[in-house]
Amino acid sequence: MDKQNYKYIYGPVPSWRLGSSLGVDPISKNEKVCTFDCIYCQIGKTKCLIDERKTFVPIKEIIKELDSLPPLEIDYITFSGTGEPTLAENLGEMIKGVRQIRREKIAVLTNSSLMHRDNVIKDLSLADLVVAKLDAPSQDIFELVNQPAKNIKIDAVIRAIKDFKSCYKGRLALQIMFMEENKIYAKEIAQIAKEINPDEVQLNTPLRPCGIKPLTKDEMAAIEEYFCGLNTVSVYRAEKKGVKPISSEDTLKRRGKR
Repeated sequence: MDKQNYKYIYGPVPSWRLGSSLGVDPISKNEKVCTFDCIYCQIGKTKCLIDERKTFVPIKEIIKELDSLPPLEIDYITFSGTGEPTLAENLGEMIKGVRQIRREKIAVLTNSSLMHRDNVIKDLSLADLVVAKLDAPSQDIFELVNQPAKNIKIDAVIRAIKDFKSCYKGRLALQIMFMEENKIYAKEIAQIAKEINPDEVQLNTPLRPCGIKPLTKDEMAAIEEYFCGLNTVSVYRAEKKGVKPISSEDTLKRRGKR
């Protein structure tokens, strides 16, 4: 199966968050295109730091590749990839197109930066699962860890996640990446998480190569205690489902290993 050249899809990959997931990259550029330049990103530095939505990939190309897939057993088709997926202004149409030819649930992994925009809310509302990032409780830590594009404010991001949760009919997960730079703010982040009241909280630490040292199992266990009362899953406690990728090279590239 690795002989097939897939440009826009990758996987399936085992995910401690989603079971087994087939990735769809709505950005699909040689260089990362994102609204953040997170210090822990396994893909590397963001050379194209923008907040303007554009069409990067024609929908017909995504559908063509999905149609060519061999039989697969997967839990989710997940929009993520080489940048922030909500930057793709045709994301909603992609989700609709995928639903016409596939039966799996659809997830979107977002850094939450554009969730205040009506057109982004409309697109995300089409997914069965939205995984929203929140790594900081204040603007200074936000800029330290996530290094956002100009004019993106953490207060607006938090408010947007809360507003989205109040109207979203699907499942909302909150994903938090903990490291040395933000671990002392775990209690504050947990309080914000409780105010958002997501369906799930995913506690992570950088285990893939990125230059940022991961926290230990004991450190993550201590952080998890702050999230008592919420449905939490932690990266060290989660089990991964064994699956074989359709394209090992593409999968490794998008997971920061090539």
